[in-house]
Amino acid sequence: MSNVVMQTRIRLARNLRKYPFPCRLSQAGKNEVVETIVSAIKNSNSPLANDFDVLYVKDLTEAQRISLVEAHLASPEFISDSAGRAIVLSKDREMSIMINEEDHIRLQILKKGFDLDGAYDVADKLDTLLDENLDFAYDEKLGYLTQCPTNLGTGMRASVMLHLPALQRSKAVSRIAGNLQKLGLTIRGTYGEGSEPQGAMYQLSNQVTLGISEQAAIDNLKNITAQLINQEENAQKRMADSIETQDRIARSLGILKSARLISRDEAMDLLSNVRFGINTGLIEDVEIQVIDKLISDIQPATMIVNKKENLTPSQRDQLRAEHIREVLR
Repeated sequence: MSNVVMQTRIRLARNLRKYPFPCRLSQAGKNEVVETIVSAIKNSNSPLANDFDVLYVKDLTEAQRISLVEAHLASPEFISDSAGRAIVLSKDREMSIMINEEDHIRLQILKKGFDLDGAYDVADKLDTLLDENLDFAYDEKLGYLTQCPTNLGTGMRASVMLHLPALQRSKAVSRIAGNLQKLGLTIRGTYGEGSEPQGAMYQLSNQVTLGISEQAAIDNLKNITAQLINQEENAQKRMADSIETQDRIARSLGILKSARLISRDEAMDLLSNVRFGINTGLIEDVEIQVIDKLISDIQPATMIVNKKENLTPSQRDQLRAEHIREVLR
């Protein structure tokens, strides 16, 4: 299986027929929506009823909020306002439900690797479960009603997180992005719209939700992703033959194993190079799962949450370097 796809996500946008969209809701109305959705999950005949945590944004520290974004469990927009917002998280963090972001419900399923069908199957079952206990806003012609017209119809966004170091280095990503738009897809930075790619990590997702079925959107994304995987792997093989690439990868691993201070941005670039090296067989004594976990663990807010104390940027750089050395030892 290819390691180009790091993560798969299915996101469904839903709204309750009884209430205005969150942007028109009063504080009391938002609180009522939160309690209605949480109660629907708790009272369901599903294992999920005893397998989730409810986090109220107003009760979270700034680091805890940002850490949710770093883990791709919440959006930057969601944590920007704490009033009447909550997030439901499964114990394994595979499922998250943002309540009162742009829509009443943003249900999200995350899967490791390239597993669009698996992620959609779980999302569809949870959607059905919620639909049995909640009255969703739905129109026979328009489909699911959402605050933003671009989500009308299925309300679904399917996406994959791609690691594209070779295509990025060859400056092919911008050309590819233009072609993808013609196919109803968009490629964005690591944290979605408006973000920059970190460590050559990009989000590829569907744009069209109206007039197309969920399965058709998923099939389109699967086909295009397979083409990008092929392009990236071929570019990696070509680059891996050069002594410059081999030197860059070897130096990256050496720095990670010995650095005493390292910033998040530098670490992301070096880990990206090492991941490239593992994919192409230039590095054989490090597992790719170890690198992927490091990418998650070294994010600034996540480090603060895990350490359970405030850290200055310098302290984070020192702790980050120490943690990477320990893991790669």
